[in-house]
Amino acid sequence: MANARRGEIEAEIDGRKFTLCLTLGALAELESGLGADDLVSLAARFEANRLSARDILRIIACGLRGAGHALSDEEVSRMKVRGGLAGYVQIAANLLAATFGDEPEPHAANPPAPQDA
Repeated sequence: MANARRGEIEAEIDGRKFTLCLTLGALAELESGLGADDLVSLAARFEANRLSARDILRIIACGLRGAGHALSDEEVSRMKVRGGLAGYVQIAANLLAATFGDEPEPHAANPPAPQDA
């Protein structure tokens, strides 16, 4: 089962449930594969919402490998998801949101300011 606190997501691919996670190693692989100089460049590329099919394939494949699944890009390219292209895009988007999301932890919120009585 995926642990959102660790940046993991769960996705159904080829009719099976998989956990995906962009670990530091997976992010380094993405940097190299996508020609990004650093994590900021990588995040900026994703935020531009201009991803190619190859980018989506790499994101999903790196996420699978980051979660421990020994699958090559070629193997992942032959896998199918429900919803076709939209399904692949959703998996990649969910994985990027889990990795780069800036949602604060529930316990990290500042307490409310004191009120005058």
